[in-house]
Amino acid sequence: MAEKIIVGVSDAPVSDRAVDWAVARGRARGQSVELLAVVGGVVGAVGEATVLEQALLSAEAMLDAQSARVGESFATTVVAGNPVSHLIDASKDAALLVIGSDYRGPGSGPARGAHGIRIAAGAHCPVVVVPDRERGDGSGVVVGLDGSPVSERALAFAAAEADRLGEKLIAVSVWTPLTAPRNTLAVYPELYLTNMQATTEELQAVALAGLASQYPDLVIERVVERGYPSHVINALAAGARLAVVGSHGRGAIARFLLGSISHEVLARLATVTAVVR
Repeated sequence: MAEKIIVGVSDAPVSDRAVDWAVARGRARGQSVELLAVVGGVVGAVGEATVLEQALLSAEAMLDAQSARVGESFATTVVAGNPVSHLIDASKDAALLVIGSDYRGPGSGPARGAHGIRIAAGAHCPVVVVPDRERGDGSGVVVGLDGSPVSERALAFAAAEADRLGEKLIAVSVWTPLTAPRNTLAVYPELYLTNMQATTEELQAVALAGLASQYPDLVIERVVERGYPSHVINALAAGARLAVVGSHGRGAIARFLLGSISHEVLARLATVTAVVR
């Protein structure tokens, strides 16, 4: 298994936070950290070579500055081309890919752009997205569970991180009543609502059944609610140290699209968030 963490670094302030997160994780897990900078916008224009050469040198200096700031020597790579493609390709040989997001929360402007979402959708390993703001006193690791195989992998990642960090695991399962054109008032039989809640609780219990033996000291908080998954997950993630969601598969289309839930969680990034497939 690859034990390398790759961090996508740019000149954006959030890169410091992404590097710091990766370094802390690498030290705790015995993983090496590699910094990758991509100089984009290359089109082959006349006179571009001189500009590109200077840009590559500046990128190398930027990575060296990160090493000096942290006080640790990193393997570094600087390439020119499409940042999304290069980061996705780099993820083939990584245990984890870490990128920053310039999203600073509600009221701070646009949410995370398409590049970060495409990287998370197309990567070959789990992707951690670090927001550009202080994490404060958040506690707990939130994980979304829906009974699918990918949510099982998200749970495995989240449980390992919660155990490593000494944090409680907050398992979240959300059910949404079916919608129908004639049911605009959202009036549902009580029996249906009760059974939806009970069924979701049972699915979550099955998913969590083996964790106690694997992590005997892990505290697990179970949350089963009616609502919309990304809203509930982000509401809980706002007070958490880490959130983990699953993404369904890759492929020609999946490379550009996440599942709607993981996409929406990243679009309104509440805390450091891992996307697992």
